Amino acid sequence: MKKNENAQAAGKENTATQTLPMKVDVKIGSIRPTGSIRATASVNLNDCFAIRNVKIIDSSKGLFVAMPSYKAGNGEYKDICFPVTAAFRQQLNNAVLNAFHQALNINQSQAPTQDDLLSDSPEQTNGIQMG
Repeated sequence: MKKNENAQAAGKENTATQTLPMKVDVKIGSIRPTGSIRATASVNLNDCFAIRNVKIIDSSKGLFVAMPSYKAGNGEYKDICFPVTAAFRQQLNNAVLNAFHQALNINQSQAPTQDDLLSDSPEQTNGIQMG
């Protein structure tokens, strides 16, 4: 009977310590061109858990991801939710920052250039022209 109990305990231990790949989907909600908070994001984990109000902050050391937080009675900010392992923290940070950079690239490619704004040539106009 002891062998069976030990095998069951080992099986539970192996199940608990195994890590599954985490699917991280990020949507950038708003991008701010100035200020320390450069953007906000929403993160979905494995299509099962959502995190809202993730901030991308620009500091003297570069961009970093700040989890949603609250101000404690002593004035300190405490994260409401956070990655437990360093490996997942790195995966989450990379996913959020990559989504931010992609959103920046899309916004820059869609923004009209100065040449577009100054041009009056009919070849570049997509609207209907009336005489």
